[in-house]
Parts: sequence; structure tokens; C-alpha cells
Amino acid sequence: MDTLSGKKGLIIGIANEHSLAYGCARHFRAAGAELAITYLNTKSEPYVRPLAAALQSDIFMPCDVTVPGQLEAVYERVTKDWGRLDFVQHSIAYARKEDLQGRITDCSAEGFTLAMQVSVQSFLRMAKLSEPLMTAGGCLLAMSYYGAEKAIAHYNVMGPVKAALEAAVRYMALELGLAGIRVNALSPGPVKTRAASGIEHFDELLERAVHEAPEHRLVTLDDVGSFAAFLVSDAAKAITGNIAYVDAGYHVVG
Repeated sequence: MDTLSGKKGLIIGIANEHSLAYGCARHFRAAGAELAITYLNTKSEPYVRPLAAALQSDIFMPCDVTVPGQLEAVYERVTKDWGRLDFVQHSIAYARKEDLQGRITDCSAEGFTLAMQVSVQSFLRMAKLSEPLMTAGGCLLAMSYYGAEKAIAHYNVMGPVKAALEAAVRYMALELGLAGIRVNALSPGPVKTRAASGIEHFDELLERAVHEAPEHRLVTLDDVGSFAAFLVSDAAKAITGNIAYVDAGYHVVG
């Protein structure tokens, strides 16, 4: 399928081959898109570089959104090499271990601010930087989780952080709609990723999802990636402001 042939996309959030962002990137590339890939730091680069090579990505750069100038440098490179963007994938989230595994009531102001900066405000920054490159319209795609809507045991501070991300999706969709820029978020069921490994009792969450979801199974990277490829394609040009569940139906019973 060549539904994304000729389109150019920026993917931020690949940590390794198990990342949801990589599942999305594989489907973007399979559909014909040209991709720019970032990695967090020198520690993660060896895990991401071969994936970027497999995706035939000529733009491969570091991007830690807490380091001043790194996100802007990525966009400067995209502007220089491509001059435009058709879609972006934001798939980063972070909270300090003590804040992620502790009660939300005990979360420090500094820890809460950092979690919001990385997980939400960086998406707003990406939107601002993407807007002048999306003169023919485009799609901004974020990654959320059901814990934004319901209180999930052990999800802790990431619950309100993801809720803020989902609210941002709706407001950005309203603001950018006239420019033909769509904004959506995927809300996958639990997947064994590096980010999820920091959640206490994550295995229990996986077991609960399998037991209670109507399809009685966990979702895969391909489940998430194929839907992401649809959302950034022209076939979804009337879809914006949505939180799209890809969770084997868990959200209807959870």
C-alpha cells in the first residue's frame, strides 16, 4: 500500500524495537512515507540507529526535549532538507521514578513540572514548530493511555499528565483546523515497552487487560502502527481532535 507515498514525517520517541513509536514508524514507511528519526541521547543511539537505517531515514538526530535547542535543531534540519512536513509522531513521556511510583499526593512540584514539560509541553512546541512547515495541511499525532480518563492503580502522576495531553489535543485541533492541520492521539492498551517498565505492578495491569477486554488479548505494535498510518493519511482528513482507542475494547469495560 502506498497511502503515504510522497509524505514526509517526523518521529520522536523511538527507544528500541519494542517502542510504540517504532511500530508506527514501520507502518508509515511501509505505506511509502519518508521519515526523520530522533534518539534521546548517546546511551539510546546504538538501539535506535539500526532501526533508523532499516527505515531508510536520512535524517537521524538526537532530541532530548529538556535540552535547550535540540528540538529546534531537528526542525532546522527538516526545514533545510525537506522544506515541509506532512505529519509528526510525538511518543515521549517521562516522570521521575519517585514520582511515577509514589502517590500522586506526594509528587513534588519539580517532578510534576518535569513530567508535564516532557510529556505535554513538548507536543505543544512540536505543533508550533510544525505549523509553518505544514502549509498544505498535515497531522500531529500523540500517544496517550486510558489512565488519562480513569484512575488506574499504580499509574499515579502520569494519569493527570496524560489527561492534560488529551485536553491539549482537543484545543490544538480547534486552533489549527483552519490551517488544515489535524491533531489526534492514540490510546493503546498496555504494551510491554521501555516506558511501561517503570510502572509498578505492570504485569498485573497486563493480566487485567487480557481478562477484561472484549477481545481478551493484548494489542501489538502492528495494531497501533496500522491505525496510526491511517490517521496520518488523507483517508482520515475529516478526523481531528480524537482520542482513538486501540485497546481490544478495554475502554468500554475498564
